[in-house]
Amino acid sequence: MKITIVGPAHPYRGGLASILEILARTFQRRGAEVDIRTFTLQYPSLLFPGKSQTVTTPAPADLHITRCVHTVNPLNWWRVGRRICRERPDFVLMKYWTPFMAPCFGSIARLARRNGHTKVLCQIDNVEPHEHHLIDRPCNRYFLHSVDGFIYMSEQVHRELAAYTSVPALFSPHPLFENFGERVERSEACVRLGLNPEVRYVLFFGLIRDYKGLDLLLDAWAALRRKGCTEGRRLIVAGEFYTAREPYLKQIADHGLQEEVLLHDRFVPDEEVKYYFSAADFVVQPYKTATQSGVTQIAYQFCVPMVVTDVGGLAEIVPDGRVGYVCPPTAEGVAAAIERMYEGDSLERFRRNSVEERRRFSWEEMCSRILELYDLVAAR
Repeated sequence: MKITIVGPAHPYRGGLASILEILARTFQRRGAEVDIRTFTLQYPSLLFPGKSQTVTTPAPADLHITRCVHTVNPLNWWRVGRRICRERPDFVLMKYWTPFMAPCFGSIARLARRNGHTKVLCQIDNVEPHEHHLIDRPCNRYFLHSVDGFIYMSEQVHRELAAYTSVPALFSPHPLFENFGERVERSEACVRLGLNPEVRYVLFFGLIRDYKGLDLLLDAWAALRRKGCTEGRRLIVAGEFYTAREPYLKQIADHGLQEEVLLHDRFVPDEEVKYYFSAADFVVQPYKTATQSGVTQIAYQFCVPMVVTDVGGLAEIVPDGRVGYVCPPTAEGVAAAIERMYEGDSLERFRRNSVEERRRFSWEEMCSRILELYDLVAAR
């Protein structure tokens, strides 16, 4: 089978690039011919909130990655789409997470399908974005109507998708991020991160955006501190700010949490991720809105318990009382869940259960669902 993947890949950084690269490797192991078309420009610098979009590490030698997609150049979309059309892959697999990509991806998809052979499939993270704009719905319509079938990872996304299109859509949960390696000894992780191993750590991990509820977590931590529940414990906030950092710094100062909140406010490279998850007792995802989250799958990879809020698809992936706690998206709810995590044998029990639960999330299963989806749309 011949497969073309369109989306982020090396040298672009982050979880989306990791996902498409792992999918490509998994398809290759199954005998497929796979190439990845990634960006010459992903976001104009004025629209990118982080410090850098790319990494400087060498390109993976086992993947065929071509930088050829320019997201704001319609002439480029025409060239890329026409080339894919001529090459006649069995299907194009696109990753969709923001309406910003819709004009580019929708145009390439329409051109690629013109040969009457190539199908366009999409692994979709979000339909409605976390930060809304007036052009979101027309952009979504343009892209979603160019796709033959979808793989979705939460029921919320499925419901939103159904408002736009009725083409085949199959569920497959987000697989584990095996590229981050395996858990290391907690003592080693603390040394690597410059942490005191005698202190217990709670982790907030990932790019910091307002919808992720870090403000709720800081209010929750302050409430626990007033109750005397944070003695000997620290909160690590590890991730690059994709929003203004000043309101969060003020909140930390207003609560007097400068000594208890450890800000590692930078993008965490892949090779360091294991140290954060190996040092932490558990991860907190205090999101105000969500579909699914890659952070839950990183936590499963390292068998780290979780506190998540009951929004979007998080509760579908984190069964309450088995690998962690699901709580309301309020400071009070988050505080209560954190307090419960340290009661009795909760942490050890949740770690054991994570070993069992993580078996649900495999790349082989994801690829099988994508091929099942291809069979469905090819038969139509």
